[in-house]
Amino acid sequence: MSTVNISPRLSYWENEIYFKNIDIFIIGSGIVGLSTAISIKEKEPTANIVILERGALPMGASTRNAGFACFGSMTELIEDVKRDGEAMMLDLVSRRYNGLELLKNRIDPNKMNYRHQGGYEIFRSDDLDSFEECMDHLSHYNQLVAPITGLKETYILANKEINTFGFKDIDQMILNQGEGELDTGLMMDELIKLAYKMGIRIVNGINIEKYESYANGVNLLTDKNWELKSKKLVIATNGFSKNLLPHIEVTSARNQVLITEPIPGLKLKGCFHYDRGYYYFREINQRILIGGGRNLAANTETTDHFGINNMIQSALSQLLRTTIIPYSSFEIDMRWSGILGLGPIKKPIIEKLDQQVVVAVRMGGMGVAIGSLVGEEAAKLVLE
Repeated sequence: MSTVNISPRLSYWENEIYFKNIDIFIIGSGIVGLSTAISIKEKEPTANIVILERGALPMGASTRNAGFACFGSMTELIEDVKRDGEAMMLDLVSRRYNGLELLKNRIDPNKMNYRHQGGYEIFRSDDLDSFEECMDHLSHYNQLVAPITGLKETYILANKEINTFGFKDIDQMILNQGEGELDTGLMMDELIKLAYKMGIRIVNGINIEKYESYANGVNLLTDKNWELKSKKLVIATNGFSKNLLPHIEVTSARNQVLITEPIPGLKLKGCFHYDRGYYYFREINQRILIGGGRNLAANTETTDHFGINNMIQSALSQLLRTTIIPYSSFEIDMRWSGILGLGPIKKPIIEKLDQQVVVAVRMGGMGVAIGSLVGEEAAKLVLE
């Protein structure tokens, strides 16, 4: 006799505790979803908010990034100006910087192991044209970002430290004195603790397949055929947004990451950018975490499916071996990937789709920096 797999219906008790009389459902428990919920609660303490997360963990990018508390290397800012103009570049820098300040005001920096050690951009001999372009713009860009960072010189030449870090074939280095780094796992854990403390519920394993808004609220349908209702809805699904919003201008992008075993005598300090930010690495707990290389296989990495790209992972290992720590052998401990939400421009999408539904997505790979502020802006739209 065959059995049919049927998803269980909600019980009376489950519905009463988790899904009844909900003011706001938020889809996605990453930094944007959590920050939106927290910002709403700060303004409306009695609001009944439930965050719906399809995974066991918020596994898109919030717990899978490198923990850079950054707002843009010189080459990134130059590229941004070429594509989007100076005004938009400055708006993005301001949002990232202020987003980080909001995060540090909300969560004790010590509790997420925040360290202000600067962010370095490295240049090899075949990158000298790019380096010279940066130097040509250095003074001007320092003047532009000074009102944001409060630093007379945010970007400075830092060639004296190349030998200190033990790099090979690195000819030039520019330091961003305003950047820092944090433990992204601790950051998320503290945000989750704060959400629970404020009375925000987080329900995992809830995959929303579609929603329908109407005059007085929103109906949601899960993959278990559960029908959920709330007065308002926030969609904070970043790189997975097309699953619910097929026409939204968000492109999924997979990023490869690896981390070494602890390396005795490791010389690195701070966070590092290479090749216009396509590669990034840092020290954490005497290990090196390195990620990026998506530009090596843009077609295969334009996806919202997790997975390991062996070619890119090999390139990351090779960069470690030949350039970053040529003085030491090392072993790889873990490899993983994360899913970003990108678009034709880097500006995030924070808007009302109608009176009941707000969308807050497309972090452009800068969710740690900008996510708290995006949540704040989304909360204001919800409460209008």
